[in-house]
Amino acid sequence: MLCVASAVGAQQIYPYKPLRFIVANQPGGGSTFMARLIAEQLGQRFGQQVIVDNRGGGDGIIAAELFHKATPDGHTLLLASSALIIRPLLHPNKVYQTFVDEFVPVTSLSSANYILVVNVSVPVNNLKEFIALAKAKPTYFKAGASNLGGPNHLAVELMNKLADTKVRPIAYKGGGAAMAALIGGEVLCTLSNGITLMPHIKGGKVRPLAVSGNERNSALPDVPTFAEMGVPGFNARNWMGVALPPRTPRLIVDTLAHEVARIRDLPEIRERILAQGVQPFPMSRQEFRAFIQSELIAYKKIIKDANITLQ
Repeated sequence: MLCVASAVGAQQIYPYKPLRFIVANQPGGGSTFMARLIAEQLGQRFGQQVIVDNRGGGDGIIAAELFHKATPDGHTLLLASSALIIRPLLHPNKVYQTFVDEFVPVTSLSSANYILVVNVSVPVNNLKEFIALAKAKPTYFKAGASNLGGPNHLAVELMNKLADTKVRPIAYKGGGAAMAALIGGEVLCTLSNGITLMPHIKGGKVRPLAVSGNERNSALPDVPTFAEMGVPGFNARNWMGVALPPRTPRLIVDTLAHEVARIRDLPEIRERILAQGVQPFPMSRQEFRAFIQSELIAYKKIIKDANITLQ
């Protein structure tokens, strides 16, 4: 067990009780996978149980409020992600108005370029055929999204702009529900990350057509990038990291940053992340904070260009 004196709790040794790792999604998606992966290792290192607490619903506001009210003693963590950066841009809720400015970035974990997949019944085998069909039949494609205004919803909107298509995003309650709708044929495509998609791709339940970013996905070496298929500039990605509540003491933040980064960089953890088609995403605390600010700028533009509002 680490011996770090906390400024909170009468100089008790940190951590001195079980930790709670809040995930602002329903169980079963990529966020839960990453949180459990880190929680298991962190629990072994700290000698305390680390409980993954899925708080989906309310478009993330439930999790944000819970996290914002938590005692800043290092025992409540949040899985920060693209979704939690986007939501304050769309919600007037008071919690979200200050959320991005106040929470404490600890360290980054992973980055996942999006994979465009279709239901196996769709008569296309590559991105060019997908775009041609989408243009010929503008109402044909509906894309499953984990929630309205979420990262893969905005990724669809960015794809529409770059490819001149009109794919319609359909929001579900989480990535698992969106995948069930895709496999069942309720929607015919989605843009999502490898953690969510790889089991279904390997099982032949969905067909991958292209990946975002500048490089092919190491887990799908035969699937070209959007740029290779004539759609440059599609660099949308989903990322995850760890955050602590406002006013958490610096010593605790530094301790947790060191331990989580050490876990992320373990060879066996890297292998498990890479096997899911996701890249480890190492950054210092300062780099992580600067990156979050750059993401805010990029997402503001997508939201403005697509005229997205939440009712």
